[in-house]
Amino acid sequence: MDEIKISENGRYFEQNGKPIFLLGDTAWLLFHKLSRQEAYCYLRSRKELGYNWILADFVHTAGQTNLAGQRALIEGDPARPDTESGFWDHVDTVMKMAEELGLIMGILPVWGSSLVKGGSLTRENVDAYMSFVLDRYHNFSNIIWIVGGDVRGDVAPGLFRHMGRRMKEDRPDRLVTYHPFGRTSSALWFHEEDWLDFNLFQSGHRRYDQVTLNEWDDNTAREGWFGEDNWRYVARDSVRMPAKPILDGEPSYEWVLQGLHDETQPYWMAADARRYAYWSVFAGAAGHVYGHNSIMQFYRDKSQKGAYGAKHLWSEAIHHPGGAQMVHLKNLMESVGFEKGRPAQEYLLGEQGEKYDYISVFAGEDFLLAHSYTGREISLSLEAYRGKRLEACWMDPVTGLRTYIRTVADEEKVSFLPPEREDGTDTVLVLRAE
Repeated sequence: MDEIKISENGRYFEQNGKPIFLLGDTAWLLFHKLSRQEAYCYLRSRKELGYNWILADFVHTAGQTNLAGQRALIEGDPARPDTESGFWDHVDTVMKMAEELGLIMGILPVWGSSLVKGGSLTRENVDAYMSFVLDRYHNFSNIIWIVGGDVRGDVAPGLFRHMGRRMKEDRPDRLVTYHPFGRTSSALWFHEEDWLDFNLFQSGHRRYDQVTLNEWDDNTAREGWFGEDNWRYVARDSVRMPAKPILDGEPSYEWVLQGLHDETQPYWMAADARRYAYWSVFAGAAGHVYGHNSIMQFYRDKSQKGAYGAKHLWSEAIHHPGGAQMVHLKNLMESVGFEKGRPAQEYLLGEQGEKYDYISVFAGEDFLLAHSYTGREISLSLEAYRGKRLEACWMDPVTGLRTYIRTVADEEKVSFLPPEREDGTDTVLVLRAE
């Protein structure tokens, strides 16, 4: 399996010399909560749905054990991985499964918000742990390393930089990124670091009105509060130099409580997951990371209370619609040659809209895509496409099906009103040169 690389212009990913749209799934506790057979079921399910990147961590807490009760660390010390318990043998097996399935693994050696912020991983023991991890997984061809883990970069900047450098020194050809705290981006602290190959941001799980909840995950420093407008993170980081690919590494999960903590609040659903995906990608993101509340924690026992209002078993959640619908975006972007496109809001006539009324536009020389979440009329300038015949279609983000509207030729501007549907109001207008 060939390593993932960064394109020459620094905007997207490549594999085997061709552009690849990274579609990730959030599986933080994969190595801890599943048996080998269950892990294969999960990985195969995601592979069949078109995912090519799975995000998980090796050690989530200092006392980490797996489903069989095998511990990761001796006495919770990262300098003393327990190589006799069977924990790491289980990790090896699951990693090989993913490699054989052609899945890239986005691996956090530790979950930063617990082990780093909690003081278990320090400058005194980080080298011993990193040497163990980097040596053991040096020869795997399907790894992207991830520093951090739901933690601000300024919690331990020196430690995080050291981890990133160790990763890059071990395999300079292997990509490295950083998973940040909610409503922040890796670019805020590490964009200019040589080891950081691309940026992840966490747009998070809060509504527009949930700025402060008096919870542990309130931001003490707000480097730009964008609410649900995850496309604004992409726009902000896209102008940074040198250019680096950008992805939303943690938008609102399907079937997670809005704001996470209050069980009287509604849940984020499939339509919300789609909205975050199209908004970020049409703003210029090089891929997207989907998440489901029950899958990220692999909730497996309804007699036990799950985190953040989890109510479905993970084995049920892998069949939920939001996860299956992500591939329609991936297929669309690959079909038009997304690497040749760019955000093109200047083609939008009239107001782009605020909050849910936002209309996003992504275009290339021979195509133009526009997304409306609320089914607003889409009006576009086509002056840049003079002399071309464009086939206009609606694409249903729920089914991926396209329906022909008409052929557009020699028109300076056009307007299209999305048809009403039974399965949602979000829609994508697809214009392609014949």
